[in-house]
Amino acid sequence: MSRWRPPPETSTALITPEGHARLKAELDDLWRVRRPEVVRALSAAAAEGDRSENAEYTYRKKQLGEIDRRVRYLSKRLESLRVVDVAPSDPEAVFFGAHVELEDTDSGELARYRIVGPDETDAKAGWISIDSPLARAMLKKRVDDEFVAMLPAGPVRFAVVAVEYRVA
Repeated sequence: MSRWRPPPETSTALITPEGHARLKAELDDLWRVRRPEVVRALSAAAAEGDRSENAEYTYRKKQLGEIDRRVRYLSKRLESLRVVDVAPSDPEAVFFGAHVELEDTDSGELARYRIVGPDETDAKAGWISIDSPLARAMLKKRVDDEFVAMLPAGPVRFAVVAVEYRVA
């Protein structure tokens, strides 16, 4: 198996202030807390002798590589992100950062979503990436507008019930 990985798809470089703070906190925790702990454990494992049969040494080396990879990614990503901390000029339409309530016009079910950057999505909280098919389909729509989103399960018709922006 080779170490080559295909380049990731380009994603929108937008993020909410909360998401930016979370990524910075994760980077700080990885660099100042977790990495030093792993380096200490790796040094202790290396001091035990034969590294070829030392499972602790192998595990810690792999763990250090994963931390370094994430630190490298976060460092580069945080530089390229643009923090969006203001409501759009038209608060009646759906844009980045909006809390949107949608109705599935076929089933009548209601769902709430928040459009966020690709680095801060959370399906359980209803935070969807601006790059997702549903978010792309609802951009610039207004209350009572209907639209069709091409989802993996097929086309689904939605109606916008409410649009809200909460600026911290």
